[in-house]
Amino acid sequence: MDNTQLLGYIGALIVGLVLGLIGGGGSILTVPLLVYLLGYNPVVATAYSLFVVGTSSLVGSYQKYKKGLVDFKTGIAFSFPSFIAVYLSRRYLVPGIPETLFNIGDYTLTKGMAIMIFFAIIMFLSSYSMIKNRKDKEINTKAQPYYKTFIQGLIIGTITGLIGAGGGFLYVPALVLWANIPMKKAVGTSLIIVTINSLIGFMGDVQTLDIEWFFLLTFTLISIIGIILGIFLSKFISGEKLKKSFGVFTLIMAIYIIYKEVN
Repeated sequence: MDNTQLLGYIGALIVGLVLGLIGGGGSILTVPLLVYLLGYNPVVATAYSLFVVGTSSLVGSYQKYKKGLVDFKTGIAFSFPSFIAVYLSRRYLVPGIPETLFNIGDYTLTKGMAIMIFFAIIMFLSSYSMIKNRKDKEINTKAQPYYKTFIQGLIIGTITGLIGAGGGFLYVPALVLWANIPMKKAVGTSLIIVTINSLIGFMGDVQTLDIEWFFLLTFTLISIIGIILGIFLSKFISGEKLKKSFGVFTLIMAIYIIYKEVN
C-alpha cells in the first residue's frame, strides 16, 4: 500500500466521522478526496461517493434511530421525490452531458470541471444557510403542505444526483429551516434520506460504469468505522455548535474545490 492510498483510507475514516457528527457532509470530503488525492475522474468519484455515503449512512441512521433521533414521517416525505430525481439524474442526465461543454480561446470547460464547480457553488449556498445567525424562534408544529415538500425533494434530489452527494449537507438545513426539526433530530433524519437517495442513485451508475469493488468496499468499511465513532462523539457536542462547524467546514471545502478547478 503506497502513501497516497494510505492517506485515502485515513480520509475514509474522517468521512465517517463527519457523517456521524453532522448527518451529512460525507460527500464534501469523499468527492475531493477521490478526485484530487486518488486521481479518479469526477463522474466515477461522484458515483463512488454515493455508495460510500449511502452505506455509511445506513449504519448511522440505525444508531440514531436507537436514540430516538429520527423523524421517519418527514424523512420519507422528503425521500420519495428525492430518490426518483437522484436515480434519473445518475442514469440519464449525467451520462448525457458532453465531455467538453465549450471552448473559449485556450480555455476548455470539461464535464468533470463543470460538475466540481457546480458542487462547490451548492456547498457555498448550503454553508451560508448554516453559518448565518438566526434569532431563535418557537418551533412551528404545523406541517407545511406536502406539495412543497415534494417540490423541495425533487430539486434537492436532482442537485445531489448531479454532484454525486448523498445530500446531507442540503437536507440538514432543509429539515431545520423548512420542516422546523431540531438540529440533532434533523441530523438523524437526514441520514435516512441520504441512505435511500445515495444507494438508489448508485444503482443508476452501476449500469453505466465499471466499478472497482475491492477498493470501494474497503473504503466504505473504514467509513462505517468512522461513522460509529462520530455518532459516539456527537453526544458531547451541542446542536448549535454542530451547525456552525458544519457550515464553516462546507465553506472551506467549496473554496478549495473552486481554487483547484480554476488553476
